Amino acid sequence: MKRTIEIMDTTLRDGEQTSGVSFSASEKLTLAKLLLDELKVDRIEVASARVSEGELDAVKQITSWAKSQKYLDRIEVLTFVDGGVSLDWMKKSGAKVQNLLTKGSLNHLTHQLKKTPRQHFNGIKKVLELAKKQRIQTNMYLEDWSNGMRNSKEYVFEFLDFLATQSIKRVLLPDTLGVITYKETFDFISEIVDRHPKLHFDFHGHNDYDLGVANVMEAVKAGCHGLHLTVNGMGERAGNAPMASTIAAINDFLPEVKINVNEKALFKVSKLVSAFTGVSIPANKPIVGDNVFTQTAGIHADGDNKNNLYFSDLMPERFGRKRKYALGKMSGKANIQKNLQELGLTLNDEELKKVTARIIELGDKKERVTKEDLPYIISDVLDTDVNQQKVFIKSYVLTHSKGLKPSTTVSVEIDGKLYEEHAQGDGQYDAFMNALRKVYASKKMELPSLTDYAVRIPPGSNSDALCETIITWKADGKEFISRGLDSDQTVSAIKATEKMLNII
Repeated sequence: MKRTIEIMDTTLRDGEQTSGVSFSASEKLTLAKLLLDELKVDRIEVASARVSEGELDAVKQITSWAKSQKYLDRIEVLTFVDGGVSLDWMKKSGAKVQNLLTKGSLNHLTHQLKKTPRQHFNGIKKVLELAKKQRIQTNMYLEDWSNGMRNSKEYVFEFLDFLATQSIKRVLLPDTLGVITYKETFDFISEIVDRHPKLHFDFHGHNDYDLGVANVMEAVKAGCHGLHLTVNGMGERAGNAPMASTIAAINDFLPEVKINVNEKALFKVSKLVSAFTGVSIPANKPIVGDNVFTQTAGIHADGDNKNNLYFSDLMPERFGRKRKYALGKMSGKANIQKNLQELGLTLNDEELKKVTARIIELGDKKERVTKEDLPYIISDVLDTDVNQQKVFIKSYVLTHSKGLKPSTTVSVEIDGKLYEEHAQGDGQYDAFMNALRKVYASKKMELPSLTDYAVRIPPGSNSDALCETIITWKADGKEFISRGLDSDQTVSAIKATEKMLNII
């Protein structure tokens, strides 16, 4: 029988300690629902007691929903040894599980609390008695536990011996500063599990040496019963052990254990957390980064065509994603063929050779080439009629005045016929799009909806440098991208829009 490892997500509590990050009450509720219903983690830690009225309101909303779903025992709150003040806060919030923060190293106990072990244990015992009276379940954090095992092991064991006599459900072992190695993780947890086989132990890893996933793996091997993770590795300093990488690694390399997390929801949750926090996901971040399922080198795409030579168990479909083949100076013919197949286009060997040469030339100039650019490149290189340009933004006037709504007058040539419209909007580009919609409405045509708009300026550039606008459009349930390049941001967006008009 496989043993099940509990996954506790602490994005809404520890992840919120990422510098500059604060979730609103509605964002916390949305993520709580997603984490439990779709990602299917076992438990979530949603807040720290006593922080603010906003935090209290957020927890009230979460516990109200959780109670209706019979999830209340899966909602956890960080509390403190404060004579019951945290428990009163919990009672107001409706939460029923506290994660009580205590000192897991003699160094912290002596210099921060200035107490003896016995004094600390007595204070904890009083909180546990109060919690029991209020029917609040207790898990116990041993803050700085990893340093405690390194430098004051006798204290840690004395503490655990005390906890073994108390009414607690789980002991939570944090590597608070992210300082231990995977060998230490295995040795420390093995020793603890052997000494107290009846206690439930969770490992809470941080990522300061980029050892978060390695430490989590060793903790599982050593016999721990639960793991604390965060979406996108959110958390203080270098963050916590990341959810996506950890789940994939456990599923692939630890067949003796079982976890309940739904892999297909990892990417969706990752994107939503990034949107709510404003913290972008690095393009090369395992599992959820934009580039991790993108083949750049042509030899890799060629290998994928020949018995999937460059595939591994990390198939993008596991995570609700698709493999991509980048276009640039490293591409080679195989990458280009993969993109042509997706567009439903075919070229003979001579045509493919010419198109490849042009893409390499653009790559040498650091130009970005996308799948949607291919019809234009083919048309330019081969002088064919593939997606020949039929729509031209001939002229436009953009106005922006204090006290007046921005407006645009635009002239568009479609199949040789000229159309002109005027419109206002919330900004110059919005006004431009409103005028364009009027043009297409007169032709009884509907424009795609805009789903994402991003502007990129090269790091270290001057204010008059070129900027690139990347717009994602959606039509008939499918998304596509168009790009524009200009020194003026609005003009680069208009150029990207002109590309879209020709694509449709």
